[in-house]
Amino acid sequence: MLNSYDIIIIGAGPAGATFARIAEKSQKILLIDGSSDGKPCGGLLAPDAQKALACFDLTLPREVLVDPQIFSVRTIDLKTKQQRWYQRLYINVDRKKFDNWLVSLSPFNVTKEKGICFKIQKENDGYIVTYKNSSGETINAYGKNLIGADGANSIVRRSFFPKLHTRQYVAIQQWFEEEREIAKPFYSCIFDADTTDCCSWSISKDGYIIFGGAFAPKNCRSIFENQKEKLIKFGFPLNNPVKTEACMVLRPNSLKSFCCGGDGIFLIGEAAGFISPSSLEGISYAINSAVMLNNALLSDKKDKHKEYKRATKSLRLKLIVKNLKCPLMYDPYLRKIIMKSGFSSIEIYQK
Repeated sequence: MLNSYDIIIIGAGPAGATFARIAEKSQKILLIDGSSDGKPCGGLLAPDAQKALACFDLTLPREVLVDPQIFSVRTIDLKTKQQRWYQRLYINVDRKKFDNWLVSLSPFNVTKEKGICFKIQKENDGYIVTYKNSSGETINAYGKNLIGADGANSIVRRSFFPKLHTRQYVAIQQWFEEEREIAKPFYSCIFDADTTDCCSWSISKDGYIIFGGAFAPKNCRSIFENQKEKLIKFGFPLNNPVKTEACMVLRPNSLKSFCCGGDGIFLIGEAAGFISPSSLEGISYAINSAVMLNNALLSDKKDKHKEYKRATKSLRLKLIVKNLKCPLMYDPYLRKIIMKSGFSSIEIYQK
């Protein structure tokens, strides 16, 4: 028997979970959570993401938070050996627990399924979604409307829309056990023009050190290892990883870097291309685009797609404008000047 829904959401990260939580309660919704054990994300809630959550009057449960909470970022240019510290107001969280917490807030009208979607086909006035659930069974479900909230490599977007004109990277992240006797918690942002024109990061998290970065797809793993070796020489304790994670990540650079959907399909979060090209922060855009879509669907406008695209215009323009900030961070010459000047940096007290 084919189960039918008003809306099927593929992807249960911040975008999909938020939409499921705030959607009209009269809607019968299927939320398919295809998340694995981990995502190569530093697990930091930036101020924009905190603001997006605050708009719902939500407070983070203690079990989502991790140690330590850090108030500054150590910025490193591996080529010039420059280092600066900058104050940052991030919240350090367990990303998997954070996503699960958002899903747990889904109301009674939402059916939650763990599963991997591998086929979507148009059927009359809706879509048949085929996925393999956590028990290994192949399930078919029919939805009048389909929401793609399944990230940069969205199967929803790839199945029905042209390829985005955007920059694509592979984010790779490894976990290392901290050596307690020498552990000094920190968060760092790493630049290395020889290995990537994007950034890397490291952060202490509940007894582990995470190191990750975004790299061009070709030879990305060997380039990642190359940069890791440089950091080991720089004093980072990055030997014997206990876990490795990887996924695609996007960096929008034009209005053609986005797709909002069409014909009963709506894209939100990074599936639509919504992610900061400067910081790779995507949680705030995931939440905000879910809100914009819900408002569009609840509006009295006949053309919901047109209304959603109109609503996200400011978001898309904001992301394009962020490209103006990129040279200050990623151009080696400009970065060298800014770091040398010490502009907006803080002095670290040395005993």
